[in-house]
Amino acid sequence: MEVVAIIISIIDILICLALIGLVILQEGHSKGLGIIGGGAETFLGKSKGRTIDAKLKRFTTVAAIAFAVLTIVLYLLTGR
Repeated sequence: MEVVAIIISIIDILICLALIGLVILQEGHSKGLGIIGGGAETFLGKSKGRTIDAKLKRFTTVAAIAFAVLTIVLYLLTGR
């Protein structure tokens, strides 16, 4: 069981780092504070910028759910 717990821990850490990156990439409520905020509208047009933001939100939701599930599974495996 220790090998499985180590593998799940590594995957959990990678998802955590991806989740941090996804949150940083998203556009803030005050428009333009996100990293891709101004660049997406300038280079891709306004409608494509919105689809990129929608995809980032969807990926963030999936990553957050995966992180939560893996953390609970890891907790149950280690018995702490």
